[in-house]
Parts: sequence; C-alpha cells; structure tokens
Amino acid sequence: MLKRKRASERGKISLTKYFQEFKVGEAVSVVREISLPLDYVKKIQGRTGNIVAKRGAAYEVAILDIHKEKRYMIHPIHLRRINNDASSK
Repeated sequence: MLKRKRASERGKISLTKYFQEFKVGEAVSVVREISLPLDYVKKIQGRTGNIVAKRGAAYEVAILDIHKEKRYMIHPIHLRRINNDASSK
C-alpha cells in the first residue's frame, strides 16, 4: 500500500490526470492518489479492470475479485491507462 509520494511527485495535483478521459472497454489499473481521500476499499489498489460506463465525474470499473466481477465507482485521478499494444500484435 502506498503511504508516501516520491519527491518528484509532491506538490499540486496534475490537472491532466484529474480531468483525463477514458473510453468504455478500456483497460485501466487502480493507483491511489495519496493526496486525495480514499473513496474505495484498500484491497483494490493495484488491481486492473475495464471501464464499463461513465457516471458523472467518476467511472464505473469492473474488477475481478477471485471469480466474481465487482464494479466500483472511481474518480479518474485514481486510474491509470494500460497499454495493450503488445497483446494485440
């Protein structure tokens, strides 16, 4: 679990990350932004999932928990896009 930011990441939050856009079906990973409140359970930190829908400012992300699919509402600042270019070749 992340507890601190690296020295190069400290300071203001990047507006690019705060307002990033995702498409439905895109693969993302959950990476907690430490300077903002945690709005979801800690066990999904580092998990990967797919964008299902956009709900207001947040995205609905489907994540497999053992063998069940669970959906979480996560703000885009806590999401990071996964490049699947290598798998499509």
